[in-house]
Amino acid sequence: MNSAFLGLIAVATVVMAVVQVVLIVVAVRLARRVDVMSTQVQRELGPLVERLTRVADNLQHASGLAGVQVERLDRFFAGASRRADDTLSLVQSAVVGPIREGLAVVGAVRGVVAALRALRGSRASRAASKFDDEDPLFIG
Repeated sequence: MNSAFLGLIAVATVVMAVVQVVLIVVAVRLARRVDVMSTQVQRELGPLVERLTRVADNLQHASGLAGVQVERLDRFFAGASRRADDTLSLVQSAVVGPIREGLAVVGAVRGVVAALRALRGSRASRAASKFDDEDPLFIG
């Protein structure tokens, strides 16, 4: 009976050794396949990664240029706004000033005309009052 147990132990040990050898062979094959796949993935994805890197660099460059253009436009519009304000101020001083002076001259002329009319009116009223006083004495 002891020899039967020893034989059973020997067979179990051989089976375990064979299973371990098979597992090692499968693991080595799997490692080779993973290595081949890894190489293939690197070979296929390498150019894609390079392209993506170039695209990212180009986008960064384009965003930098866009920022510069936005700053230029901002300076342009600020300058244009300032020049428009200066032009409007110049036009206002060139137009409004003479208009005010013209209105002052017109006001002065109106004042003179009104004064002359008032003076003429007072003379006429004095002359009329002089004749008005004599009218009741007039027998006609």
